[in-house]
Amino acid sequence: MRPLALCVLLLLAQIPALRADIGKEAEQHGDIDIGVVLDPSAQSGRASATVRIRARREIVWTLATSCEESLKIVPGLITCQVLETASDGTWQRIRQVIGYWYLPKISYELRATYDHPERVSIERISGDLRMLKGSWYFEEDGEFTIAHYSLELAPGFWVPHWLVRVALRHDLPRLLSALRARAESAQKAALCRDSRDRCAG
Repeated sequence: MRPLALCVLLLLAQIPALRADIGKEAEQHGDIDIGVVLDPSAQSGRASATVRIRARREIVWTLATSCEESLKIVPGLITCQVLETASDGTWQRIRQVIGYWYLPKISYELRATYDHPERVSIERISGDLRMLKGSWYFEEDGEFTIAHYSLELAPGFWVPHWLVRVALRHDLPRLLSALRARAESAQKAALCRDSRDRCAG
């Protein structure tokens, strides 16, 4: 199953906050580059993130487009269900539910379109969100994969503004770090299967 649950975390970042604060937060995460820009009303916005992963692109793709893995990686994601899959595997219709702290659960359907193994595009079909559109692009760089993420989002409802700092300071970097850790662990396991001597001791 291949839904892209990783795209929805920044739902929490589309709420009132000073751009200077957001920029300051984004600078604190070392090799994980994160940027968020809100519109003047703070009711919609754009986000981008890049992480460098020491694993083959196919491994990163498989993890980033898996319902099972998304439930382990994405903070707050409690349901990830594939409702429909194209016969040629090029798209899926997916239902996801986020339960974040004391906020009401957020439920929505999206369409994920796959251009394996380079790009995934998602777009909201229905549900609690007013607008959700995003993409992942996976770039090969020697033994690394560079994962580029972008998102446009308008929740259509109010969220307490302090959650922006929590999302940027803890949740988004944690999500990207978790994806990288699981991909690099899977890469190491694959190498061990291929060469027992390499993993001896």
